[in-house]
Amino acid sequence: MSRVAYVNGTYQPHGEASIHVEDRGFQFADGVYEVWSVFNGRMADFDGHMTRLHRSLNELRIDIPMSVESLTRVLKETIRRNRVKNGIVYLQVTRGTARRDHPFPSPDTPPSVIVTSRSVSTTRSEAQAAKGVAVVTQPDIRWGRCDIKTVGLLANVLAKQAARERGAYEAWMVDEMGLVTEGSSTNAWIVDKHGRLRTRDTQANILKGITRTAIMDLIASENIELDERPFSVDDAKEAREAFFTAAGAFVMPTISIDGVKIGDGKPGPITTKLRTLYLDRAKRDAV
Repeated sequence: MSRVAYVNGTYQPHGEASIHVEDRGFQFADGVYEVWSVFNGRMADFDGHMTRLHRSLNELRIDIPMSVESLTRVLKETIRRNRVKNGIVYLQVTRGTARRDHPFPSPDTPPSVIVTSRSVSTTRSEAQAAKGVAVVTQPDIRWGRCDIKTVGLLANVLAKQAARERGAYEAWMVDEMGLVTEGSSTNAWIVDKHGRLRTRDTQANILKGITRTAIMDLIASENIELDERPFSVDDAKEAREAFFTAAGAFVMPTISIDGVKIGDGKPGPITTKLRTLYLDRAKRDAV
């Protein structure tokens, strides 16, 4: 079956879908995006992603392109037309198409809206989670507003490629003080050598991950102590457990960092418990 994409009001064959050459998302990375996990044809953590989308648009002063109700229909229809049972749905909103010039275009320029959806193998994800994956570290060279989920991801792309070239799944980025900020497309967590669950606070120029927020709710409901505080690369390498969270990875155990084995080199009990709890809730509450 051929895939289908939604572009500015119409559903088009995926291989033929296009935007204008002067769309500002293409010219300036002047846009934002969100990604929902799809379970049994339904979107997980729906409200959190939609709320963050509106915040990102407001921060960049891009007009909200349509009502939540209308956008929800488009997202669900794109999932349906692509017959996605388990996978993702991707939304991108840019400032629209206008003559290439750095200042904002005319206020009556309509935003561009693009939606795609595809299936993702749950078998592969479960196999990776059962075994655990490797992480490498990279200097954090991103811009100063990483709290906005923009399409300007070149630094993230370079970090992810560095991870792939070193045989790792993910790269954790490190600031000038030697502290881990977040992953190239994930939030970073450890259970430190004292048994405390730690992740960096979102005041430190990192993205407030929606999966991260959902995990924090589960942590509170399970009465697990959380230390929302930065940790160094050395802290991570000495940790009992490590993992990262994201819409596509859910809760992914990390068994090595820069080649250094974490704990006993296997997914730890807290990580495994949080992954199970998250997936159970995400599937149950998906819309």
